[in-house]
Amino acid sequence: MASLQISNATKKYDDLEVIHGIDLEIQNGEFCVFVGPSGCGKSTLLRMISGLEEVTSGQIHIGDRDVTSMHPADRGIAMVFQSYALYPHMTVRENMGFGLKMSKVPSNEIDKKVNEAAEILHLEEYLDRKPKTLSGGQRQRVAIGRSIVRGPEVFLFDEPLSNLDAELRVEMRVEISRLHRELGTTIIYVTHDQVEAMTLADKIVVLKDGLIQQVGTPLSLYDDPENVFVAGFIGSPTINFVHGEINGSNLSIPGLQSIKLKLDKSITSSYSELLIGLRPQHLTLVESGDLEVEFTEALGDISYVYLKTTNGERIVVESREEKLPSSGDKVGIKANASKALFFDPKTELRIK
Repeated sequence: MASLQISNATKKYDDLEVIHGIDLEIQNGEFCVFVGPSGCGKSTLLRMISGLEEVTSGQIHIGDRDVTSMHPADRGIAMVFQSYALYPHMTVRENMGFGLKMSKVPSNEIDKKVNEAAEILHLEEYLDRKPKTLSGGQRQRVAIGRSIVRGPEVFLFDEPLSNLDAELRVEMRVEISRLHRELGTTIIYVTHDQVEAMTLADKIVVLKDGLIQQVGTPLSLYDDPENVFVAGFIGSPTINFVHGEINGSNLSIPGLQSIKLKLDKSITSSYSELLIGLRPQHLTLVESGDLEVEFTEALGDISYVYLKTTNGERIVVESREEKLPSSGDKVGIKANASKALFFDPKTELRIK
Protein backbone atom coordinates (compact mmCIF):
# COMPACT_ATOMS: atom_id res chain seq x y z
CA MET A 1 0.00 0.00 0.00
CA ALA A 2 1.10 3.58 -0.60
CA SER A 3 -0.14 7.14 -0.53
CA LEU A 4 -0.10 9.27 -3.67
CA GLN A 5 0.62 12.95 -4.07
CA ILE A 6 0.18 15.08 -7.20
CA SER A 7 1.83 18.50 -7.15
CA ASN A 8 0.93 21.20 -9.71
CA ALA A 9 0.63 18.61 -12.51
CA THR A 10 -0.16 19.84 -16.00
CA LYS A 11 -0.63 18.11 -19.34
CA LYS A 12 -0.30 19.75 -22.74
CA TYR A 13 -0.78 18.42 -26.25
CA ASP A 14 1.18 20.94 -28.33
CA ASP A 15 -0.40 24.27 -27.32
CA LEU A 16 -3.56 22.73 -25.84
CA GLU A 17 -3.45 22.36 -22.04
CA VAL A 18 -5.94 19.74 -20.83
CA ILE A 19 -4.84 19.35 -17.19
CA HIS A 20 -4.30 22.64 -15.38
CA GLY A 21 -2.04 22.53 -12.32
CA ILE A 22 -3.64 19.69 -10.34
CA ASP A 23 -2.76 19.38 -6.62
CA LEU A 24 -4.11 16.29 -4.88
CA GLU A 25 -3.21 13.99 -2.01
CA ILE A 26 -4.60 10.46 -1.66
CA GLN A 27 -3.99 8.68 1.62
CA ASN A 28 -2.63 5.17 2.07
CA GLY A 29 -5.43 2.63 1.64
CA GLU A 30 -7.98 5.20 0.45
CA PHE A 31 -10.57 4.51 -2.26
CA CYS A 32 -10.51 7.68 -4.37
CA VAL A 33 -12.85 8.21 -7.32
CA PHE A 34 -12.25 10.70 -10.14
CA VAL A 35 -15.63 11.72 -11.50
CA GLY A 36 -16.82 14.18 -14.11
CA PRO A 37 -18.37 14.44 -17.58
CA SER A 38 -16.69 13.17 -20.74
CA GLY A 39 -13.68 15.28 -21.64
CA CYS A 40 -13.09 16.61 -18.12
CA GLY A 41 -9.58 15.09 -17.91
CA LYS A 42 -10.18 12.27 -15.42
CA SER A 43 -8.78 9.46 -17.62
CA THR A 44 -5.87 11.66 -18.72
CA LEU A 45 -4.99 12.32 -15.09
CA LEU A 46 -5.17 8.59 -14.33
CA ARG A 47 -2.88 7.83 -17.27
CA MET A 48 -0.43 10.46 -16.01
CA ILE A 49 -0.34 8.64 -12.66
CA SER A 50 0.21 5.31 -14.42
CA GLY A 51 2.95 6.65 -16.69
CA LEU A 52 1.01 6.03 -19.90
CA GLU A 53 0.87 9.81 -20.41
CA GLU A 54 3.90 12.04 -19.89
CA VAL A 55 3.55 14.80 -17.29
CA THR A 56 4.23 18.16 -18.94
CA SER A 57 5.11 19.84 -15.63
CA GLY A 58 4.69 19.11 -11.94
CA GLN A 59 5.41 15.99 -9.90
CA ILE A 60 3.76 12.71 -8.92
CA HIS A 61 4.87 10.78 -5.83
CA ILE A 62 3.78 7.25 -4.90
CA GLY A 63 4.79 6.69 -1.30
CA ASP A 64 8.15 8.41 -0.87
CA ARG A 65 9.19 7.87 -4.51
CA ASP A 66 9.08 10.51 -7.22
CA VAL A 67 7.62 8.53 -10.14
CA THR A 68 7.06 11.49 -12.49
CA SER A 69 9.55 10.23 -15.08
CA MET A 70 9.58 6.57 -14.06
CA HIS A 71 8.60 3.77 -16.45
CA PRO A 72 5.05 2.43 -15.83
CA ALA A 73 6.35 -1.04 -14.94
CA ASP A 74 8.48 0.42 -12.15
CA ARG A 75 5.81 2.52 -10.44
CA GLY A 76 4.22 -0.24 -8.33
CA ILE A 77 0.82 0.24 -9.91
CA ALA A 78 -1.63 -2.07 -11.68
CA MET A 79 -4.28 -0.81 -14.09
CA VAL A 80 -7.69 -2.28 -14.95
CA PHE A 81 -9.34 -0.93 -18.11
CA GLN A 82 -12.95 -1.08 -19.31
CA SER A 83 -11.72 -3.53 -21.95
CA TYR A 84 -10.87 -6.86 -20.34
CA ALA A 85 -7.93 -7.43 -22.73
CA LEU A 86 -7.76 -11.18 -22.00
CA TYR A 87 -5.90 -13.59 -24.23
CA PRO A 88 -8.62 -15.78 -25.79
CA HIS A 89 -6.34 -18.80 -26.33
CA MET A 90 -5.25 -18.87 -22.65
CA THR A 91 -7.12 -20.22 -19.65
CA VAL A 92 -8.11 -17.99 -16.77
CA ARG A 93 -5.13 -19.30 -14.80
CA GLU A 94 -2.74 -18.51 -17.65
CA ASN A 95 -4.22 -15.05 -18.18
CA MET A 96 -3.89 -14.15 -14.52
CA GLY A 97 -0.32 -15.39 -14.27
CA PHE A 98 0.96 -14.22 -17.63
CA GLY A 99 2.53 -10.98 -16.38
CA LEU A 100 4.42 -12.82 -13.66
CA LYS A 101 5.57 -15.44 -16.16
CA MET A 102 6.99 -12.72 -18.40
CA SER A 103 8.82 -11.32 -15.36
CA LYS A 104 10.49 -14.74 -14.85
CA VAL A 105 8.74 -15.41 -11.54
CA PRO A 106 9.07 -19.10 -10.53
CA SER A 107 6.07 -21.21 -11.55
CA ASN A 108 5.29 -22.39 -8.00
CA GLU A 109 5.11 -18.76 -6.84
CA ILE A 110 2.88 -17.87 -9.79
CA ASP A 111 0.51 -20.73 -8.92
CA LYS A 112 0.36 -19.61 -5.30
CA LYS A 113 -0.47 -15.99 -6.19
CA VAL A 114 -3.00 -16.98 -8.85
CA ASN A 115 -4.77 -19.35 -6.43
CA GLU A 116 -4.87 -16.66 -3.73
CA ALA A 117 -6.32 -14.10 -6.16
CA ALA A 118 -8.84 -16.62 -7.49
CA GLU A 119 -10.03 -17.29 -3.92
CA ILE A 120 -10.48 -13.57 -3.23
CA LEU A 121 -12.44 -13.12 -6.47
CA HIS A 122 -14.39 -16.40 -6.28
CA LEU A 123 -12.86 -17.66 -9.51
CA GLU A 124 -11.55 -21.05 -8.31
CA GLU A 125 -13.93 -23.11 -10.43
CA TYR A 126 -13.15 -21.08 -13.58
CA LEU A 127 -9.34 -21.30 -13.55
CA ASP A 128 -9.16 -23.86 -16.35
CA ARG A 129 -11.76 -22.23 -18.58
CA LYS A 130 -11.16 -20.00 -21.58
CA PRO A 131 -12.47 -16.39 -21.48
CA LYS A 132 -15.14 -17.07 -24.14
CA THR A 133 -16.98 -19.33 -21.68
CA LEU A 134 -17.25 -16.60 -19.04
CA SER A 135 -19.81 -13.84 -18.49
CA GLY A 136 -18.84 -10.17 -18.70
CA GLY A 137 -18.64 -9.87 -14.92
CA GLN A 138 -16.47 -12.97 -14.65
CA ARG A 139 -14.10 -11.68 -17.34
CA GLN A 140 -13.75 -8.39 -15.49
CA ARG A 141 -12.91 -10.29 -12.31
CA VAL A 142 -10.19 -12.14 -14.23
CA ALA A 143 -8.79 -8.79 -15.39
CA ILE A 144 -8.78 -7.58 -11.77
CA GLY A 145 -7.17 -10.85 -10.68
CA ARG A 146 -4.39 -10.33 -13.21
CA SER A 147 -3.64 -7.06 -11.41
CA ILE A 148 -3.90 -8.50 -7.90
CA VAL A 149 -1.22 -11.16 -8.49
CA ARG A 150 1.31 -8.40 -9.16
CA GLY A 151 0.90 -7.11 -5.59
CA PRO A 152 0.73 -3.41 -6.59
CA GLU A 153 0.92 -0.50 -4.17
CA VAL A 154 -1.84 1.33 -6.04
CA PHE A 155 -4.71 0.01 -8.19
CA LEU A 156 -5.91 2.19 -11.06
CA PHE A 157 -9.37 1.48 -12.50
CA ASP A 158 -10.37 3.27 -15.73
CA GLU A 159 -14.17 2.97 -16.09
CA PRO A 160 -14.02 -0.81 -15.58
CA LEU A 161 -17.79 -1.35 -15.51
CA SER A 162 -18.80 0.64 -18.59
CA ASN A 163 -19.19 -2.46 -20.77
CA LEU A 164 -21.46 -4.29 -18.32
CA ASP A 165 -25.24 -4.23 -18.14
CA ALA A 166 -27.02 -2.56 -15.20
CA GLU A 167 -27.39 -5.72 -13.07
CA LEU A 168 -23.75 -6.71 -13.53
CA ARG A 169 -22.57 -3.18 -12.71
CA VAL A 170 -24.31 -3.39 -9.33
CA GLU A 171 -22.80 -6.84 -8.72
CA MET A 172 -19.31 -5.67 -9.65
CA ARG A 173 -19.58 -2.55 -7.48
CA VAL A 174 -20.16 -4.86 -4.54
CA GLU A 175 -17.21 -7.05 -5.60
CA ILE A 176 -14.83 -4.08 -5.95
CA SER A 177 -15.92 -2.64 -2.61
CA ARG A 178 -15.35 -6.00 -0.92
CA LEU A 179 -11.99 -6.32 -2.66
CA HIS A 180 -10.89 -2.97 -1.27
CA ARG A 181 -11.90 -3.95 2.26
CA GLU A 182 -10.03 -7.25 2.06
CA LEU A 183 -6.85 -5.98 0.41
CA GLY A 184 -6.72 -2.52 2.00
CA THR A 185 -4.85 -1.26 -1.08
CA THR A 186 -4.99 2.32 -2.35
CA ILE A 187 -7.46 2.47 -5.25
CA ILE A 188 -7.96 5.28 -7.76
CA TYR A 189 -11.08 4.75 -9.83
CA VAL A 190 -12.31 6.75 -12.83
CA THR A 191 -15.98 6.91 -13.77
CA HIS A 192 -18.51 9.30 -15.32
CA ASP A 193 -21.26 7.60 -13.27
CA GLN A 194 -21.82 9.59 -10.09
CA VAL A 195 -23.83 6.70 -8.56
CA GLU A 196 -20.69 4.53 -8.78
CA ALA A 197 -18.70 7.35 -7.24
CA MET A 198 -21.14 7.84 -4.35
CA THR A 199 -21.38 4.13 -3.51
CA LEU A 200 -17.69 3.20 -3.78
CA ALA A 201 -15.59 6.15 -2.71
CA ASP A 202 -13.96 7.22 0.53
CA LYS A 203 -13.00 10.39 -1.34
CA ILE A 204 -14.41 11.88 -4.55
CA VAL A 205 -12.52 14.25 -6.82
CA VAL A 206 -14.92 16.17 -9.09
CA LEU A 207 -13.26 17.37 -12.30
CA LYS A 208 -14.36 19.77 -15.01
CA ASP A 209 -12.29 21.06 -17.94
CA GLY A 210 -9.05 19.75 -16.45
CA LEU A 211 -9.56 21.45 -13.09
CA ILE A 212 -10.57 20.06 -9.71
CA GLN A 213 -13.91 21.54 -8.68
CA GLN A 214 -14.11 19.95 -5.23
CA VAL A 215 -12.64 17.11 -3.18
CA GLY A 216 -14.47 15.43 -0.31
CA THR A 217 -16.46 12.49 0.99
CA PRO A 218 -19.58 11.51 -0.98
CA LEU A 219 -21.95 12.99 1.59
CA SER A 220 -19.96 16.21 2.03
CA LEU A 221 -20.13 16.85 -1.73
CA TYR A 222 -23.85 16.07 -1.75
CA ASP A 223 -24.75 18.20 1.29
CA ASP A 224 -22.18 20.96 0.95
CA PRO A 225 -21.26 21.56 -2.73
CA GLU A 226 -18.92 24.46 -3.46
CA ASN A 227 -20.48 25.50 -6.77
CA VAL A 228 -23.30 24.95 -9.24
CA PHE A 229 -21.41 22.29 -11.20
CA VAL A 230 -20.76 20.04 -8.18
CA ALA A 231 -24.32 20.47 -6.91
CA GLY A 232 -25.70 19.54 -10.33
CA PHE A 233 -23.36 16.62 -10.94
CA ILE A 234 -23.66 14.88 -7.57
CA GLY A 235 -27.10 13.43 -6.88
CA SER A 236 -29.62 11.44 -8.90
CA PRO A 237 -31.97 12.71 -10.17
CA THR A 238 -30.11 15.97 -10.50
CA ILE A 239 -30.84 18.96 -8.29
CA ASN A 240 -33.43 21.54 -9.40
CA PHE A 241 -32.13 25.04 -10.08
CA VAL A 242 -34.55 27.99 -10.04
CA HIS A 243 -33.91 31.73 -10.17
CA GLY A 244 -34.87 33.97 -7.27
CA GLU A 245 -35.17 37.75 -7.00
CA ILE A 246 -34.42 39.76 -3.86
CA ASN A 247 -36.46 42.88 -3.13
CA GLY A 248 -35.42 44.43 0.15
CA SER A 249 -35.57 41.57 2.64
CA ASN A 250 -37.94 39.46 0.54
CA LEU A 251 -37.11 36.60 -1.83
CA SER A 252 -39.47 35.82 -4.67
CA ILE A 253 -39.18 32.87 -7.05
CA PRO A 254 -40.92 33.58 -10.38
CA GLY A 255 -43.20 30.69 -11.26
CA LEU A 256 -42.92 29.21 -7.76
CA GLN A 257 -44.73 31.65 -5.52
CA SER A 258 -45.77 28.82 -3.18
CA ILE A 259 -42.19 28.22 -1.97
CA LYS A 260 -41.14 30.38 0.97
CA LEU A 261 -37.46 30.59 1.90
CA LYS A 262 -35.80 32.75 4.53
CA LEU A 263 -32.48 34.47 3.83
CA ASP A 264 -29.85 35.90 6.14
CA LYS A 265 -29.44 39.66 6.06
CA SER A 266 -25.91 39.17 4.74
CA ILE A 267 -27.41 37.66 1.57
CA THR A 268 -30.28 40.10 1.08
CA SER A 269 -27.94 43.07 1.48
CA SER A 270 -25.34 41.72 -0.97
CA TYR A 271 -27.36 40.22 -3.84
CA SER A 272 -30.28 41.20 -6.02
CA GLU A 273 -30.77 37.73 -7.50
CA LEU A 274 -29.90 34.14 -6.58
CA LEU A 275 -29.73 30.71 -8.11
CA ILE A 276 -31.51 28.32 -5.74
CA GLY A 277 -30.84 24.58 -5.57
CA LEU A 278 -33.68 22.31 -4.42
CA ARG A 279 -33.15 18.55 -4.44
CA PRO A 280 -36.15 16.43 -5.53
CA GLN A 281 -36.37 14.63 -2.16
CA HIS A 282 -36.61 17.96 -0.32
CA LEU A 283 -39.79 18.90 -2.20
CA THR A 284 -43.34 17.72 -1.51
CA LEU A 285 -46.38 17.80 -3.77
CA VAL A 286 -49.52 19.60 -2.63
CA GLU A 287 -52.91 19.38 -4.31
CA SER A 288 -53.51 23.00 -5.29
CA GLY A 289 -51.10 25.09 -7.33
CA ASP A 290 -50.22 26.39 -10.77
CA LEU A 291 -47.47 23.93 -11.73
CA GLU A 292 -48.27 21.68 -14.68
CA VAL A 293 -47.46 17.95 -14.49
CA GLU A 294 -45.51 16.97 -17.62
CA PHE A 295 -45.08 13.26 -16.81
CA THR A 296 -44.30 10.86 -13.97
CA GLU A 297 -41.82 8.02 -13.51
CA ALA A 298 -43.15 5.27 -11.25
CA LEU A 299 -40.19 3.17 -10.05
CA GLY A 300 -41.85 1.11 -7.34
CA ASP A 301 -41.77 2.64 -3.88
CA ILE A 302 -40.30 5.89 -5.28
CA SER A 303 -41.69 8.00 -8.10
CA TYR A 304 -40.48 11.16 -9.80
CA VAL A 305 -42.94 13.80 -10.92
CA TYR A 306 -41.75 16.27 -13.58
CA LEU A 307 -43.38 19.69 -13.34
CA LYS A 308 -43.24 22.86 -15.40
CA THR A 309 -43.48 26.27 -13.76
CA THR A 310 -45.46 29.15 -15.21
CA ASN A 311 -42.24 30.65 -16.61
CA GLY A 312 -41.14 27.40 -18.23
CA GLU A 313 -38.60 26.02 -15.71
CA ARG A 314 -38.67 22.27 -15.03
CA ILE A 315 -38.91 20.94 -11.48
CA VAL A 316 -38.51 17.28 -10.43
CA VAL A 317 -40.18 16.13 -7.21
CA GLU A 318 -39.59 12.81 -5.48
CA SER A 319 -42.79 11.19 -4.21
CA ARG A 320 -43.53 8.08 -2.17
CA GLU A 321 -47.30 8.43 -2.47
CA GLU A 322 -49.26 5.63 -4.12
CA LYS A 323 -51.60 8.03 -5.90
CA LEU A 324 -49.77 10.22 -8.39
CA PRO A 325 -51.02 13.15 -10.50
CA SER A 326 -51.53 12.68 -14.22
CA SER A 327 -49.99 14.57 -17.11
CA GLY A 328 -51.67 17.95 -17.49
CA ASP A 329 -52.82 18.18 -13.85
CA LYS A 330 -52.12 21.33 -11.85
CA VAL A 331 -50.33 20.91 -8.51
CA GLY A 332 -48.24 22.89 -6.07
CA ILE A 333 -45.11 22.11 -4.08
CA LYS A 334 -43.60 23.00 -0.74
CA ALA A 335 -39.92 22.80 0.17
CA ASN A 336 -37.82 21.85 3.16
CA ALA A 337 -36.41 25.36 3.55
CA SER A 338 -33.43 24.23 5.66
CA LYS A 339 -32.11 22.12 2.74
CA ALA A 340 -32.17 24.86 0.09
CA LEU A 341 -28.78 25.78 -1.42
CA PHE A 342 -28.01 29.31 -2.64
CA PHE A 343 -25.57 30.26 -5.41
CA ASP A 344 -24.34 33.46 -7.00
CA PRO A 345 -25.73 33.32 -10.58
CA LYS A 346 -22.72 35.28 -11.90
CA THR A 347 -19.83 33.29 -10.39
CA GLU A 348 -21.87 30.08 -9.80
CA LEU A 349 -20.18 29.77 -6.41
CA ARG A 350 -22.08 28.70 -3.30
CA ILE A 351 -23.32 31.40 -0.93
CA LYS A 352 -23.01 30.21 2.66
